[in-house]
Amino acid sequence: MTLAGKVAVITGGTSGIGLATAEALSARGVKLVLHGRRREVLEQHAARLPDCAVLAGDVTDHDTPNRLIALAMERFGRMDIAYANAGLIHAAPVESIDLDALSEMIRVNVDAAFRFAYTTAKHFKAAGSGHLLMTGSVFGTKVRPNAGGYAATKYAVEALCEALRMELAGSGVRVSVVEPGLVRTDLHRDHAVRPEVVQNIPQPLLPEDVARAVVFAVEQPAHVLVPRIMVLPSVQPV
Repeated sequence: MTLAGKVAVITGGTSGIGLATAEALSARGVKLVLHGRRREVLEQHAARLPDCAVLAGDVTDHDTPNRLIALAMERFGRMDIAYANAGLIHAAPVESIDLDALSEMIRVNVDAAFRFAYTTAKHFKAAGSGHLLMTGSVFGTKVRPNAGGYAATKYAVEALCEALRMELAGSGVRVSVVEPGLVRTDLHRDHAVRPEVVQNIPQPLLPEDVARAVVFAVEQPAHVLVPRIMVLPSVQPV
């Protein structure tokens, strides 16, 4: 399916998977609405990507999804793809877990993602078409020590995507979850030791690797749905 002329709204669009996906879609003629916290970074992206509108702010603000839809409709007159990609990670042993950081992760990964998903799904259902995607994780299908909270947020995303897929089947709305393994992004920028060292994964995924999976899902003909797509580094055992 050709993507030229379609409009994609992407959260977490300043860097990493969100930005790589925006660039890959833009190369295929998709118009963009990007959301993130860093206004100056978003504006730099908008200056180099054609047909790119941006909205800076906190993804946990309750009105963010409606504002993004309104911006897409005002600027481009439509919205075809909605990608809930913004996320945080906080993982630590019991004795050193930061409960405030854990709660903030839940607000971003679950509350904000669910608000975005339901708001955009309602818009798509009324329009009779659209593709909702969410960034899950391999840890939405299994867990590891010290990361139960993070895995729980991604299990929640898996459950929501599967329920929405069933609910919206036959409505013209497609729902997909993308499940990356370890990706080298800014998500781990504050870690004292890089996860690829801790997990002995010398070559993690790059954001562009995950973006190719997203593009594959959205390029399918209207009668084809890829409900979930897992992308792992070839050496990642879990």
